[in-house]
Amino acid sequence: MNIYDIAELAGVSIATVSRVVNDSPRVSEKTKQKVRAVMEENGYTPNVFARGLGLDSMKTIGILCPDVSDAYMATAVAHLESRMHEYGYDCILCCSGYEQSVKEKYVSLILAKRIDALIMVGSTYAGMEERESVVQYVYDAAKQVPVFLINGYLNGENIYCAYGDDFHATFDVTSQMIESGRKRILFLCDSHSYSATQKMAGYEAALKANGLPVLGDLKLYVKNKIHTVRDILLERRDLSFDSVVATDDGLAVGAIKYANSKLLNIPKDLCITGFNNSNLSVCSDPELSSIDNKVEELCNITVNNMMKILHGGKTEGNKDCKIACKLVKRCTTDF
Repeated sequence: MNIYDIAELAGVSIATVSRVVNDSPRVSEKTKQKVRAVMEENGYTPNVFARGLGLDSMKTIGILCPDVSDAYMATAVAHLESRMHEYGYDCILCCSGYEQSVKEKYVSLILAKRIDALIMVGSTYAGMEERESVVQYVYDAAKQVPVFLINGYLNGENIYCAYGDDFHATFDVTSQMIESGRKRILFLCDSHSYSATQKMAGYEAALKANGLPVLGDLKLYVKNKIHTVRDILLERRDLSFDSVVATDDGLAVGAIKYANSKLLNIPKDLCITGFNNSNLSVCSDPELSSIDNKVEELCNITVNNMMKILHGGKTEGNKDCKIACKLVKRCTTDF
């Protein structure tokens, strides 16, 4: 039994059945009662297609992230899906990876599902300031549905952003390291995304503000794999550093593994901070000091903003939501 059968048995159109399912005021009470009686007699349970037919909404939100196995993105996706269900929306999740052509392909695929809005989790979708052409597909998507970007910023029509203040968070932690006597601070990074470039800018600004040089050999790009980070640091015997600022907890835990292999005392010999305040920060030994960029708060801001927009509320002031991050101090810092 499907929506077409119900429409035929009730002697109405499928659009009318859909309006009854959604309790639309455009259908008379008499017709609603007739259609509902047919649905009950035949044990019909409406699905998302039935809800959307004849309306301007499928009550479905698209969620796009590069890699759902990433702790930050997994947390965001789980929280977003839970909040969407609270409002009666279903979710379609796609994992795009990081390749430009694949990201563009998945945006096209998910838009074809008649979604009401698109949430993009991850600063990779914000591109880089010097290469604005790589985000054209995001601007194009925003011409069809509202686009909500988490952990990145893009200035565009129908694009709404919620992200942490990565620049000042990294500036502050780097400055505190310097004030505690650290002189050679290693910056560990795994990408050139919007978020990563903001963190690097904060790191460099702190060095300059404290009269220290910005050294290329202390900025290391490495794959975000714990043992990979450890092994590369062990191989780089020419590299001398007394502290580490990492753009992700996985990178920071790799630095902890390195220190443990070298029998270094943490934080006396090596001070380390991570980013995201993930479960890795409390699973490591010693426990990791990490910057909390408040992923659940960003998700809540996004969902609340989305509901206002989808239900016709005012949207002024909601396009650029930047929140302060906070360092959660544990055992890898001494400042």
